[in-house]
Amino acid sequence: MSIWAIGLLILRTAFLMETVLKFKNSTKLGDMKPIDYEKLNFPIGNSVKEWHSQYGLHFENGHFYLPDYCPFGDFFSFENATSILEQYAQISPSFYIFGALPEVPPSIENKGELLCRQMILTSRIEYPITETIVKLGPEKLADLLGLVQLVYPEYFKVQTASMGSYYGIYMQDQLVAVTGERMQMNDFIEVSAVITHPDHTGKGYAKQLVTHTSNAIFDQNKIPFLHVANHNSRAIQVYESLGFTTRKEMSIWHLVKK
Repeated sequence: MSIWAIGLLILRTAFLMETVLKFKNSTKLGDMKPIDYEKLNFPIGNSVKEWHSQYGLHFENGHFYLPDYCPFGDFFSFENATSILEQYAQISPSFYIFGALPEVPPSIENKGELLCRQMILTSRIEYPITETIVKLGPEKLADLLGLVQLVYPEYFKVQTASMGSYYGIYMQDQLVAVTGERMQMNDFIEVSAVITHPDHTGKGYAKQLVTHTSNAIFDQNKIPFLHVANHNSRAIQVYESLGFTTRKEMSIWHLVKK
């Protein structure tokens, strides 16, 4: 090998080493960590173990949100599940279990199963936002609760709005559409409360709010996901048109203390 060729090889090696060092210095270790999508199989348990620990109740095998935030729970395993259900029913007479349902004790009635799709989004949404979208702070809580009561009163509680950011569209000083963030893990945030006032549907408000909310989640370096009932074909079509794909089917069980 000639001296010229050796010199060129040394220069190339030095350039590659410098590039690697720059990459290491500019990349956080957390950015290189692989995403564990299996955590979405237990969205409540992993949320209250991670980002929402202050809002959770932790039993040995089951995890729940405090009922003033949202009366949801799930089970990693069914050991002592009957006792756990009885304890939670004491503070939340009506609640929901995501995923597999353990044996329900005689003191609790199983009101039935809602089959849902769990959908995820892997890239930012490119959809035009033509309306003014505002962040709904505490001063807008009454407006938010008033709209939610029209559609999903059983899922949205007094403290639900404090679980994440909520956004809305106003028309003539009336809140006509909302969307926000609910369950949160280290790598995932749930898009929730996609609600439009019955007098204002069909105007693209939901698409704009889901776009805004999902892109705001990506700005936090997290991945948006959501749950939608299998029978809600119209909503599924909206989400699919924005790029969401179905990850799995998930059951939601409604339990009520007798």
